[in-house]
Amino acid sequence: MKRREFITLLGGAATVWPLAARAQQAAKVPRLGVLLFSTPQADPQMQQVHSGLRELGYDEERNLIVFYRYAEGKSERLADLAAVLVGEKPDLLLALGGDVAPYAVKATSTIPIVFVSSADPVRLGLAASLARPAGNATGITLLLDDTASKRLELLKEAVPRVQHAAFLWNPDHPDNELREAQRAAQSLNVRLQFVEMRGSGDLNDAFRAVTDAGCDALYVVSSRQTVLNLPRIVDFATRNRLPLAGGWGAWARAGGLLSYGPNINDMMRSVVVYMDKILKGAKPADLPVQQPTKFEFVVNTKAAKAIGIDVPPTLLARADEVIE
Repeated sequence: MKRREFITLLGGAATVWPLAARAQQAAKVPRLGVLLFSTPQADPQMQQVHSGLRELGYDEERNLIVFYRYAEGKSERLADLAAVLVGEKPDLLLALGGDVAPYAVKATSTIPIVFVSSADPVRLGLAASLARPAGNATGITLLLDDTASKRLELLKEAVPRVQHAAFLWNPDHPDNELREAQRAAQSLNVRLQFVEMRGSGDLNDAFRAVTDAGCDALYVVSSRQTVLNLPRIVDFATRNRLPLAGGWGAWARAGGLLSYGPNINDMMRSVVVYMDKILKGAKPADLPVQQPTKFEFVVNTKAAKAIGIDVPPTLLARADEVIE
């Protein structure tokens, strides 16, 4: 080969190689790791995550690789599963639940994490503050102090005779709901009976405590354990003719009297938007932890009739959804 031809060929190769490298880089498929308490099929938020990703153009068969690790309801497995997931070297981790996210945060300080938590992310150690997460994790919290007092006010307005409400909660769930509900209870002249429930095994004792105390209403703090036992709790309230107030729409739709809380669909859309931003280069530390901005007030008049309550029409008129 002549020297001039060789130089020409070499120059041509020099222009081709960067193009090939750029094409290879452009074709890189992002890798998403998902850590779950239950399973991908059973987790109520995964369907919303999938639909949100599709709306943003992500397709698991085309331009997104997803690794799932799930504890099947056994929390003792989460630490090992988080470590395995980090070993897959994903570009982003998604942790669904305040009882799940801490394991992801402990497993890596470098891989970006988006979390969903119904508890306080700062008290859980997920973020330095809501406005400035500071580390490699950000996401959303369903926690907002004002909702606790508002929920109790709505319960009292729906059933003015309520004077002694059972407050069913998980003490291991870091939130401010007890403190805020106590404040509201004082102004509403309602006495709260604090009933602890850390897991399904505590439910029978919790129900017995509510009955023995002669409570005339049931206020349920939403957490992993209360939501997992939602059907049993609603059934207990119905059988004992107790008006039930829950943390978001699922409680009223399952047969409780009313619910007031964040719009879960709206919050999950925010999660997917954060995932998209991080996959495109944003840093979690620059994305503040989001709190709810849209709320749902749901009243179940069918449940009200079953326990002998007539909900005031003025209250029904303010509801976002009335179940009949």
